[in-house]
Amino acid sequence: MDPSRRSEGKPALDPERWEALCSRLAPALDARAAFDELEAAHAESHRAYHNAEHIVECLQRFDEVAGLAQDPDEVEFALWLHDAIYKSRGGDSEAESAAWAVRLLREGRAPEPTIRRVESMILATKHSAEPPFPDAALMVDIDLSILGRDPARFDRYEQDVRREYRWVPGPLFRSKRKEMLVAFLARPHLYATEFFRERYEGQARENLARSIASL
Repeated sequence: MDPSRRSEGKPALDPERWEALCSRLAPALDARAAFDELEAAHAESHRAYHNAEHIVECLQRFDEVAGLAQDPDEVEFALWLHDAIYKSRGGDSEAESAAWAVRLLREGRAPEPTIRRVESMILATKHSAEPPFPDAALMVDIDLSILGRDPARFDRYEQDVRREYRWVPGPLFRSKRKEMLVAFLARPHLYATEFFRERYEGQARENLARSIASL
């Protein structure tokens, strides 16, 4: 991608960080080519929330909790790839993103157990079931940390999600969005790990309740 596209005042993906990660986890991978592919995907015009800023914010949260991970490199790789594919008009974005991660790791000659764990972590971001192991729980919490951000950032997130679904008529969007947020709020815990519960749970519940009331 043209480097000038990284100078628009928006958070940008860090190629050096990516290449260092790949050198540890998938050393045979052409990391620069893979980075260019990922950067282009996250710059797709239909993405308002699931873009480079989201990945940058996830990596910032990851840096705060990397010491809690059993394998930090696997968690970080999964974060980089978990929204490599994003479609608001159907399809299985998580499964396709997981397949992309598997392809890159196989090209990089990563061990098969690593490949399977990364795949499972990305699939866990469907948020439809309990994460299957501790690193997956940590990754899911990072992905959901946006729910517990300050009200201004959360509101911008909600606006960006609406932009990604601007093709959905207003009444239908509000109905489906409310249904999803109510289901989240009904959970005993929004976050699986103690760190995220302590830091984000209270604010997340306030944000969700306020959003539901506005729909």
